Amino acid sequence: MSHAKLPAPPPLAEGALRIFALGGLGEIGRNMTVFEFGGRLLIVDCGVLFPEDNQPGIDLILPDFGPIIDRLDDIEALVLTHGHEDHIGAVPYLLRGRKDIPILGSRLTLALLEAKLKEHRIQPVTHDVADRQVERLGPFEVEFLAVNHSIPDAMAVAIRTPAGLVLHTGDFKMDQVPLDGRITDLNSFARLGDEGVDLLLVDSTNAEVPGFVTSERDIIPVLDAVFLRAEGRIIVASFASHVHRIQQIIDMAALHGRKIAFVGRSMVRNMGIARDLGYLRIPGGMLVASDDLPSLPDDETVLICTGSQGEPMAVLSRIANRDHPISVGPSDTVVLASSLIPGNENSVFRVINGLARLGAHIVHKGNALVHVSGHAAAGELRYVYNLVKPRNVLPVHGEWRHMRANAEIAMSVGIPEDRVVLAEDGTVMDLVDGKVSIVGYVPVGFVYVDGSGVGDVTETSLKDRRVLGEEGFISVFLAVDIVDEKIVAGPEIHARGFGADDELVAPLRIEVVKVVEAALADGIDDIHELQQRIRRVVGKWVNTNHRRRPMIIPVVVEA
Repeated sequence: MSHAKLPAPPPLAEGALRIFALGGLGEIGRNMTVFEFGGRLLIVDCGVLFPEDNQPGIDLILPDFGPIIDRLDDIEALVLTHGHEDHIGAVPYLLRGRKDIPILGSRLTLALLEAKLKEHRIQPVTHDVADRQVERLGPFEVEFLAVNHSIPDAMAVAIRTPAGLVLHTGDFKMDQVPLDGRITDLNSFARLGDEGVDLLLVDSTNAEVPGFVTSERDIIPVLDAVFLRAEGRIIVASFASHVHRIQQIIDMAALHGRKIAFVGRSMVRNMGIARDLGYLRIPGGMLVASDDLPSLPDDETVLICTGSQGEPMAVLSRIANRDHPISVGPSDTVVLASSLIPGNENSVFRVINGLARLGAHIVHKGNALVHVSGHAAAGELRYVYNLVKPRNVLPVHGEWRHMRANAEIAMSVGIPEDRVVLAEDGTVMDLVDGKVSIVGYVPVGFVYVDGSGVGDVTETSLKDRRVLGEEGFISVFLAVDIVDEKIVAGPEIHARGFGADDELVAPLRIEVVKVVEAALADGIDDIHELQQRIRRVVGKWVNTNHRRRPMIIPVVVEA
């Protein structure tokens, strides 16, 4: 299903609410949804997507701000549901266009964001909100509701306008015995359902998983067994924002008489914030600096680091590649305390294999219950649909298979098929008289961050990078005398990415000389045309003899 061929949306009708996503539909990441009423905009979340193997050299992928870039002054506020990177990571790039956009979120969410913005030298305008707090933001009335997730202080948001009531769950699950005691506010979900929810935007990530997600507390016996068996150091890799999981590791380390050390810049920063705000409890004298680890017995230490998704520059990847002061051996245990983000499988398995080669004992979700998801499974979604009784449903936050599974759950509890909207980034929907309809499309794409460049890398550039990485390249240089119709220097041919460069170059040089001399004899004096003929003959020869399609760079100069 693609809505990209739809026409541009018509002007927004008076009294209607418009909804469109600039990221986060059909993918897990870069979540950003725009709500428009009466010419004013409200944005929920502004996150990043992490690159896959087929996007070489890319650091981050941002939502496409194009449809709103000329309307930044119309933004009433940016509301953040929680502090994960796929929901807050792109905020610095949005604020480059307008630094004074008011940002609302929970205390921990804003603390994590402000630390990030400090690195970008941006001083934001923030306003922290509490559970069940209501804020008036222009024509939008926003109520914040507690939800349980894999990071503290996550929130759902209820948005009221004269067009109707919208409930956005954010990322949530329904753990009935969460570690922090803060459960999803189902009472408020039911209250809103009784009021009449016109549109429910609901997390789709685990829609294919039957039943209910396992409680965080069920991990404790498994971690206890890991600590009991560990002979040397224990290295735990987790998301730098997963405060609940890291608290469990700290509690287990205290139980087994081990010191802990945070390793990795983002881990040290985020856990410092969580500790200062009271979300993380560390017994006195238990935390040590990573530099002090060599002086402590291996069986008395736990390292908590980043790299659970196989990120190349993260601590765990560098340890696996023996490119870090910390090393592992046969007595050490490595715990990957996270689930795999789709697209990261190869990177994670590469790290696991690297650690296994060094002899470490590796514990991960595939062989032990060391992580549970932060997203509601099918049983929980069905429960929420029956509780809220929405008039319309928009599955969000998931790949297409997740969103479609979520749509089927909605229909299974009696929501009419024509009231369940499956949309993609850029699809424009209007809520009018209690009915949501697709009314058009605004062009959106991927915005790539490559070093300090934002948006400079195009799909064509990525294709070139993939060709270079997979097929190699051949450069051909020669000088010609157009008047005398002869080659005066070269051709010099350099091949990279081929197994036998010397064997390749000699016969290829003969082919290049033939085609250039023939062109000159025919009176061809256009340098560009000569380069194109070289490109064709080289491409044809290499494909015929080596079954390769390298990047070909011919350079012809006139002597």
